[in-house]
Amino acid sequence: MPQDLRTTYELGNHNQTTTWLECITFYEELAARYPQLLRFTQIGLSDSGVPIHAGVVSADGIFDREQIKQAGRTVFFNNNGIHPGEPEGIDACMAMVRDLCTDPARLAALGTTVLLFIPIYNVDGSLNRANTSRVNQDGPEQFGFRGNSRHLDLNRDFIKCDSLNAQVFNRLLASWDPDVMVDTHTSNGADYPYTMTLIHTQTDKLGNGLGPFLQHTMLPHIFARMEEAGWPTCPYVNPVKDSPDHGIAEFLEVPRFSTGFAALHHVIGFMPETHMLKPFADRYASMRALLDITIAFTVEHGEQIKQLRAQAKAAGRTQREWPVAWRMNEAQPSTFRFKGYAAKYTPSVIGDYQRLSYDRTQPWEKDIAYYNRFDADVVVPAPKAYVVPQAWREVIERLRWNGVQLTRITSEQTVTARYYHIQHVGTRAGAYEGHMFHDTVALEARTAQFTLQAGDYLVSLDQDNARYAVETLEPQAHDSFFRWGFFNSVLEKKEAFSDYVFEDMASELLRDEPLLAARFAEWKAANPALLSNQEAVLDFIFENCQRFAEPEWRRYPVLALM
Repeated sequence: MPQDLRTTYELGNHNQTTTWLECITFYEELAARYPQLLRFTQIGLSDSGVPIHAGVVSADGIFDREQIKQAGRTVFFNNNGIHPGEPEGIDACMAMVRDLCTDPARLAALGTTVLLFIPIYNVDGSLNRANTSRVNQDGPEQFGFRGNSRHLDLNRDFIKCDSLNAQVFNRLLASWDPDVMVDTHTSNGADYPYTMTLIHTQTDKLGNGLGPFLQHTMLPHIFARMEEAGWPTCPYVNPVKDSPDHGIAEFLEVPRFSTGFAALHHVIGFMPETHMLKPFADRYASMRALLDITIAFTVEHGEQIKQLRAQAKAAGRTQREWPVAWRMNEAQPSTFRFKGYAAKYTPSVIGDYQRLSYDRTQPWEKDIAYYNRFDADVVVPAPKAYVVPQAWREVIERLRWNGVQLTRITSEQTVTARYYHIQHVGTRAGAYEGHMFHDTVALEARTAQFTLQAGDYLVSLDQDNARYAVETLEPQAHDSFFRWGFFNSVLEKKEAFSDYVFEDMASELLRDEPLLAARFAEWKAANPALLSNQEAVLDFIFENCQRFAEPEWRRYPVLALM
């Protein structure tokens, strides 16, 4: 290794992480010295105007994305610094790319596989350096901050794309279509001996081909090789109760997170979470080991992974039903041989409660319950195509960023379509990542005739990106555009009434509309205390009558052609 190509981590005391400027300068100098192996370019700007970069390592000097895709070459994607306070992946990636450029044996082992990487994704947060924002973390001496310049957690932003970073990421992942992704992190949580824990794309959600391959072939290989490398690894420690003794649950990584977002594109995703209580040098070394092991597996099994991904995409074109929400199977846990520390409960010295602590002098090893099965909770029939009215441009642009094929309607036409009437939404108390998120959605599927306008968009499911379309356009999906509030305006009735005038009209409506009268009778029986509330009584009649109905109110505007 050339001495002048050592990283900030290597030059220091193994308790320092690179700054944004040091990192970008390092890659620019490396690319200038090895232009036949590394291409390093700016791919966008953050919300505060800081450049976002990406690099490509190719053993034969072919960097053109279309040429790489046409040749059917495997692409391994490494994303770093989404949370810049968790920086070991940033430093490990620098050394990995440097070693590929300078070590002929490592480069030869890459074969025809291409390494795509983002050195620092949350560039805004990386510039906000201190040593206080990670409360329980052991090093490094200085590090960045989780939030970006808009105070967004970018690992909650992949679907909604409030940040320019997410918009750049959406386009990058869709255009490169990588086969495997590793997004590097550091974990908070329980205490245990492991330095490395691992979140992976939930195998049930990946489907019949990719899911079993990940569960039975790829994961056992990674765990075995990490053990051999001196870094025993366990699944992400997500206790079902207070401590791991009672079992751990697999992380249901919905599409707001990187691995869940990658799954919409049938990409096998990993989110390694090193343990915050371990020294930074150990976290760095285990992360470098995981990157090396995962990319080596991807090189060896690239053709099989690509075939399984192609099968998953092809299956989506003819799929008759789509699961859009999953629920953990609590009745059928598997087991994992876990190494832990004794959990103790003692009186707190600052409050009147029992506090949890872990006794490292009392290690244990035993099989614990591992809840890693997820069953489809909501399944919808697959339409032939969706219709997205052109008015909803924020939705249309996100579909485009993700490579979804859209066909524009050229002339007015009348169709029979399924639509959803929104009966109820339960909205999370308080803002969540800049949105009022709908935790629960109650719908009624209906059918009616609609006139489509020239300029509206058809989204056929006969395409590779069908899954992204379904899981964003079906309101009940975990991270649908509806849940994130993209269609909130349809939840508001636009017209109102004057009490003293509508009182007489209400009596007429109850006389003229039998269905309204029946519903009102049910409402009165269920809400006797509200009968003395004129506003509540008149609101019910106004909102449920046919004469003054607003067709767009509570009608989800995306239609489904069945």
